[in-house]
Amino acid sequence: MPEERSTRDRVLDAFERLLVGAGSRAATLDAVAAEAGVSKGGLLYHFHSREALVEGMVERLREQARADVTKMVSAPQGPVEFYLETSVDSGSDFDRALIAASRIAQENDAGARTALADIREAWFDVLNEHLGDVALARTIQLIGDGLYFDDTTGLAHPDALTHVREVLKRLP
Repeated sequence: MPEERSTRDRVLDAFERLLVGAGSRAATLDAVAAEAGVSKGGLLYHFHSREALVEGMVERLREQARADVTKMVSAPQGPVEFYLETSVDSGSDFDRALIAASRIAQENDAGARTALADIREAWFDVLNEHLGDVALARTIQLIGDGLYFDDTTGLAHPDALTHVREVLKRLP
């Protein structure tokens, strides 16, 4: 049986879905409340403004990112393979949160932009520590960025990750 989401999480989920699916202009407080299945008063109980809603979304994104980095560090397949695999795994709650935060960051929201930069840096730090090579770690991160872009825009080639793995095997 699926876990019951708190009202706060349902509101944040709704906000993210609207940002991803319809854009920032469509993600009004009224629309978020309707999407979450709560009254506007219920939404305002948890988030007194749109800015508070953005802050709540960014804080939850940071929590999700901390969990992701922990998984990355301890992944049985290693951090590089974990990073590349999850760069093509769109559709998760974390993925939706990243895309939603990107939409907000595009509006020059400093909190969202800083969170995204911090998350990227945390992933890079894990890759760099594991590989011991700044240039290779950055290259792996950029490959992951490309895989993610292709996957989230529907442009992904079905063998893209296989090709990346083949090329990486050629490295000394």
